[in-house]
Amino acid sequence: MDMTPRLNLRLVGLSGAIAMAAAMGFGRFFYTPVLPGMIAGIPISSADAGYIAAGNFAGYLAGAILAGQGWAAGRERTIALSALAATAILMAAMAFTTWVPAFVAIRFLAGLASALAMILTSSIVLPYARQGGKQGHVVNFLHFGGVGMGIALSSALALIVNTSAGDAAHGWRINWLAGAAITLAAVLLVQWMLPRPHGPTERRVEPPLTWKLPLVLLTTSYGLFGFGYVITATFLVTIARQGDAGPIVEFLAWFVTGCAAAVSLLAWHPLAIRIGLARSYTVAMGVLAIGVVCSVLLPPTTGALFGGLLLGATFMVITAYGLQLGGKLAPESPRRALASMTAAFGVGQIIGPLVAGWAAEKSGSFALPTLIATGVLVVCVVLAAIVARRIG
Repeated sequence: MDMTPRLNLRLVGLSGAIAMAAAMGFGRFFYTPVLPGMIAGIPISSADAGYIAAGNFAGYLAGAILAGQGWAAGRERTIALSALAATAILMAAMAFTTWVPAFVAIRFLAGLASALAMILTSSIVLPYARQGGKQGHVVNFLHFGGVGMGIALSSALALIVNTSAGDAAHGWRINWLAGAAITLAAVLLVQWMLPRPHGPTERRVEPPLTWKLPLVLLTTSYGLFGFGYVITATFLVTIARQGDAGPIVEFLAWFVTGCAAAVSLLAWHPLAIRIGLARSYTVAMGVLAIGVVCSVLLPPTTGALFGGLLLGATFMVITAYGLQLGGKLAPESPRRALASMTAAFGVGQIIGPLVAGWAAEKSGSFALPTLIATGVLVVCVVLAAIVARRIG
């Protein structure tokens, strides 16, 4: 008798995982393993690559703001599935142009679609986790682990396509088309598996945020985190390519990132219980800073693999714990806190690729922008440590 709810919860979590793999692992992050082929095969410059990435993140910010306005209430499932389908179409569209402004426009729309799919799917799946008792954690781990699953699968796809095409320069169009096909298949699975929204959606007007110092510092650190993580998350495979690490290392760097991200929340859970969310958030930020700097200071093979491992092990954890902390620091207005932190994060990750592309163009490598990102993450650690000390 007790097996049915557990089975249902796992299926709910799996539906969320597939949706997150499609919307985020492919729709948002597939650009990372395909980018070296675009740089070599079109070609585009490092600055162009930064503009394209920034366009995607601007779209993601717009989608996040749009999803929070309440217009989708009662239509979450339909809109989430439509956004996933749009993600597949927009990925395919990347294969049919070489014009940088068109890439920017396509990736802007793809960012908007991935944000709508991620947020609205989460709004359906996560209530099952909250009301699932002890088994609720299963839904959380599966749902958010889908991002890492998608990243790992996308890296394997890029390796297969590039090997079949002879090199990445000839395979970048096929990569986008193949990624679109996998995303479309995921849409069909999600259509079949994703449940209806759980119970009535209660809406109430929250009071304005009270900007006490811990919330100010947390929001600032979260915005700077958007800048600090995104340079490595966008250009890790390109850094490996510039270091002549070889196609296998390029594949493994992003594959390791995805695998680590898939299990990161599960792996960090015991520490969060022992020392609390705020201290865990601080530790994870420090570990990320180490991974980011090591990606360019260590030899190319070691740097790519170690940097990818620590990136994957932390960025979903920092995201989840940061947003949970924001809700705890603003218990009367948790949605407003979430919106403010998401906006800060969005601005940071838009600026990051622009700075990285410009600095890489001027210096000839991604070492300088990566070191800048490391410095920003050190500031994040300091701010997070102050928050942890103040709230205990």
